[in-house]
Amino acid sequence: MIDFTKEEKLALVKMVDYVILADSKVDPAEMRYLTQLMDRFTFDSFFVGQARNLNKDKAFKILNLMSLPKKKEVAKLLDEVAISDGFVHDKELQKIAEALGHMEIK
Repeated sequence: MIDFTKEEKLALVKMVDYVILADSKVDPAEMRYLTQLMDRFTFDSFFVGQARNLNKDKAFKILNLMSLPKKKEVAKLLDEVAISDGFVHDKELQKIAEALGHMEIK
């Protein structure tokens, strides 16, 4: 498993939250996915709050500085959260594309 720094986890959670909120509704399946990430990456709801307060541009900069394997893992996680509710909304795709663009992944 890839080991993310605390700063990288903040940026990752910020982007997951960004995708979850893209379609202006939070599906229970998306929240379950976030809870699974909390277990996988060992963070709590307070950490999610910290991530939400992280400036989006700072999160993009952190993502851009990650190694390629970490960037690929983030891209995979963003895809997973988008499809977790059984439907990928266009706005979710836009947010993912925006994040990938800042990570310089096509």
